[in-house]
Amino acid sequence: MTTDTHSQRQEHGPLRRLLGSASAMLQTRLELIGIELAEEKERLIGVLFLGLAAMMLAMLALIALTALIAIAFWDTYRWQALACIVAVYAIAAIVCALKARRGLHAAPLVFQATLEEFEKDRDALRNP
Repeated sequence: MTTDTHSQRQEHGPLRRLLGSASAMLQTRLELIGIELAEEKERLIGVLFLGLAAMMLAMLALIALTALIAIAFWDTYRWQALACIVAVYAIAAIVCALKARRGLHAAPLVFQATLEEFEKDRDALRNP
């Protein structure tokens, strides 16, 4: 009876070590995902804040510029000046929208380091 119990423990020893190693690898990778997610969140909040501040200041500048141009050309070319301002704003808005769209499509993968580590783990398990 002791021989059967002892042999069963020996058979489960490598399996337990393998499961323990796999569990430790998975835990490490999940921690890496959490770290990358926190870093990405901080970066996005910073970029969002700066972008909103820049948009607000640019809007104030555009309002002041529009008023300045409208006042300067009010007596002679008021409609033409306002039409040119509208055209410039519309073209700038289209350019910004196209750049934003291109930026979203060209964005790197969020969890690139984690995916690389999973690939290394898979290769290590395939080629002992």
